[in-house]
Amino acid sequence: MYMAYGWPQVIPLEPGLCPSSQRIIYLKVINRLLLVVSPSHLELWSSSQHKVRLGKYKRGPDSVHREGENLQAVWSPDAKLIAVLVQFTEKRVQIGGKQPSGLFFASISLLLRELVPFAEKDLALSNMVCDNKHMLVGLSNGSLYSISWKGEFYGSFELDPNPCNSREITQPPNSLGNGLASGVAPGVIILRKSMIIQLELCLSLRLLLVLYSDGQLVSCTVSKKGLKQADSIKAERKLGSGDAVFASVASEQQILAVGTRRGVVELYDLAESAPCIRTVSLHDWGYSMEDTGPVSCIAWTPDNSAFAVGWKLRGLTVWSVSGCRLMSTIRQIGLGAVSSPMVKPNQDNKYEPLMGGTSLMQWDEYGYRLYTIEEGSSERIIAFSFGKCCLNRGVSGTTYVRQVIYGEDRLLVVQSEDTDELKMLHLNLPVSYISNNWPVQHVAASKDGMYLAVAGLHGLILYDIRLKKWRVFGDITQEQKIQSKGLLWLGKIVVVCNYIDSSNMYELLFYPRYHLDQSSLLGRKVLLAKPMVMDVYQDYVLVTYRPFDVHIFHVNLLGELTPTSTPDLQLSTVRELSIMTAKSHPAAMRFIPDQLPRETISNNHISSSSDLLLREPARCLILRANGDLSLLDLDDGHERELTDSVELFWVTCGQSEEKKNLIEEVSWLDYGHRGMQVWYPSPGVDPFKQEDFMQLDPELEFDREVYPLGLLPNAGVVVGISQRMSFSACTEFPCFEPTPQAQTILHCLLRHLLQRDKREEALRLAQLSAEKPHFSHCLEWLLFTVFDSEITRQNINKNHVSVPKYANNSSLLDKTCDLIRSFPEYFDVVVSVARKTDGRHWADLFSAAGRSTELFEECLQRRWYRTAACYILVIAKLEGPAISQYCALRLLQATLDESLYELAGELLQMGTLQSRLDAEFLLAHMCSVKFKEWIVVLATLLRRAEVLFDLFRHDMRLWKAYSITLQSHPTFAEFGDLLEDLEDKLSSVANLDLK
Repeated sequence: MYMAYGWPQVIPLEPGLCPSSQRIIYLKVINRLLLVVSPSHLELWSSSQHKVRLGKYKRGPDSVHREGENLQAVWSPDAKLIAVLVQFTEKRVQIGGKQPSGLFFASISLLLRELVPFAEKDLALSNMVCDNKHMLVGLSNGSLYSISWKGEFYGSFELDPNPCNSREITQPPNSLGNGLASGVAPGVIILRKSMIIQLELCLSLRLLLVLYSDGQLVSCTVSKKGLKQADSIKAERKLGSGDAVFASVASEQQILAVGTRRGVVELYDLAESAPCIRTVSLHDWGYSMEDTGPVSCIAWTPDNSAFAVGWKLRGLTVWSVSGCRLMSTIRQIGLGAVSSPMVKPNQDNKYEPLMGGTSLMQWDEYGYRLYTIEEGSSERIIAFSFGKCCLNRGVSGTTYVRQVIYGEDRLLVVQSEDTDELKMLHLNLPVSYISNNWPVQHVAASKDGMYLAVAGLHGLILYDIRLKKWRVFGDITQEQKIQSKGLLWLGKIVVVCNYIDSSNMYELLFYPRYHLDQSSLLGRKVLLAKPMVMDVYQDYVLVTYRPFDVHIFHVNLLGELTPTSTPDLQLSTVRELSIMTAKSHPAAMRFIPDQLPRETISNNHISSSSDLLLREPARCLILRANGDLSLLDLDDGHERELTDSVELFWVTCGQSEEKKNLIEEVSWLDYGHRGMQVWYPSPGVDPFKQEDFMQLDPELEFDREVYPLGLLPNAGVVVGISQRMSFSACTEFPCFEPTPQAQTILHCLLRHLLQRDKREEALRLAQLSAEKPHFSHCLEWLLFTVFDSEITRQNINKNHVSVPKYANNSSLLDKTCDLIRSFPEYFDVVVSVARKTDGRHWADLFSAAGRSTELFEECLQRRWYRTAACYILVIAKLEGPAISQYCALRLLQATLDESLYELAGELLQMGTLQSRLDAEFLLAHMCSVKFKEWIVVLATLLRRAEVLFDLFRHDMRLWKAYSITLQSHPTFAEFGDLLEDLEDKLSSVANLDLK
């Protein structure tokens, strides 16, 4: 997950010699270096902590006039050579080299200038792609041209030896309806005259994508030797919907993102015959293709967990793979929305970044910066700063209790002590550490969330959140010997996965949190290879190597862990598994502790229960790189598939020691494009049962601009993060502000307990949350989801009789009402749910909740008049208008006695008055308190001209407004005689006053 923070940075570029073509043609980051190619010169910048221009190569006016402007460029993977195609009549390739000097500044010199022997003249070119030895460029005649980095030209070639005359890409006879081939497709026939506008090369997948000007996108296979054997490139199948304008591949997740002319981005799963898995766009935020234009560029983050989309006419947006909008430069239309900018008065002269559109984008190699070029601009680069969430992946452990986003030199920590108002704390790392070890590589929070371990390029530092102090290595030579590839917390011990450069080996280092020094090292464990994923639970450490070898170690600490003692740490291997599978490799693995019933823990002494809880975990969750979530039995190696399309997950069982843990019943939660899903332990054959929040609780699905970070067990909420923008009069661009938000899951937990007849546990859980600000909302959604489920089952049962299910659900409604009745919010909750549902089903609701007149009487007795007013419509529907009128007049009398005239007015709008006597009664009350608005309304209805005359003769402004209102609306025509009578009386009074 990536979230923008702070103000965008502007990197100025030198003006070029070609003012007619104000554009940048190439932007690339390799090895902490940023290359920018314009039509007349090249610039090389540092992409590390400090942005410094290291070198440039500027062509002279004669060269530009003689050979033309730079058209296309490509940078070799080793960052030593740059190839540029210039706009010569015969097209010329220039290859430049970069040699770093002793001052670490780069010199760029021209090594080779060659004329490209194209067979045709005036050919347009696509972008260039390359491997270590060769490069490839697409031509406007539909062919590909191969060139070596030594300046050798291999000529052009067609993708198919038998082109046809049709402009369409011929689909094989065994293709499916969506244009995707089933099985292995025969050669795709491509027209020779189709113009190639983009190439996308992914060597790890042996994939070359060829995009044509008519919107057709073709995937091709590449030889194992790369582009060396250009003739072995074979067209396989057509992808996309036929209006593609840009394509980008996430090699790690094997997902293809295709930008379209419609401004929509389509995601395709390359691992599964390329079906379209989802689309993302700004349509749901009120922006159409006319606002943004077509997609102009797409850039995946280095870890492939998110991608940035730039549009031709306006702005850019960053999305997660699941479709969550993480960042957008385009201001929100509605100010009430989550990510709306906080507008300040004097911002008329301010504008959003990339207002003119985005032409090029490039992430740095760590994902901390997104470099962008505005459409039609060649004067500057706009760089956005991003922070990354401590995701539940890889070799670094994390806790769901402390939510942390880390940037290149800082931490953004959610202050969740007060759930009423979550705040984001910016924690800058010590300059003495980060200046030598930039950037931040790994962050891990302790189990209680009170300590943070942070590792940069070398060493590590610890932060105590309570004391607000950093702990560092006293000896910098010891710090520089550590290259952390991952961090874990083992109680009060921080575990470092260290890479030993000299021997190309990996080891685990165990340091106490009170002292970072070689003398305090508790132990080390040499690993067999580079670990793929790691996890820790209590005294057990899990290490997984490629391809899928699982090792579990038990840590035994002999002695007390104090600064004055020297405990001995022993590590023993307790389990080894080698699993053969063709599935995607694991991205994360987490132990699943055995969940014991509450009764087992509460009925035993602390020692016996702790002995049970310390048992070795026998299962673990596996999240694979392709999003599959499965449960692995560590005893027999059996793997059970659970769900797919998961982006991250949190194991909650056995993780919290707090007494007020509201998620004790939950096994784990996961998040993906379906939203949040919660899993509960279930006795019997099926050890776990899944409940999908999106199916049972439509409103609990996270907004598509709020990304979940973690959980607060003592509050029963999920903490998410969204983007806001704030504007300032002294800056050109807005400030991007990550904003934490809390979303409750309490009602799901309560329903789970009630479904299992655990009424006492549900009541105890609800009582723990009774003082939380979201408690009333949770009870409302609990009753709504249960009642809505019953309505759905009733509709199904009309055609399919299923008495047991219906009976169970009906009893669940009774249990839910019985639970909520224990709290004073009950009356508000019941009537709120009624107002959200169809009146045809109110009888079913109040048969379980209680008779509506009795609930009204209770509200009246407690003087909860506003709540009682909400029951009037329900009573009219269920008990009839006569009883409703009687209740309304009693409530009206009570509100007048309490001087609640606004509420009395609302009762009138509900049609409370049934007779002239009611109106006369109320008019007398209004006159006694001089409530002008309602005096006018009631006197008009009763045609009491004397009351109106007495009121208007002292307030002529009110008379003019009254007269205009009655004359302007045809519905008031019946009061025309009353208006004339009043006008005559008021005119006569005015004449007398003049005399």
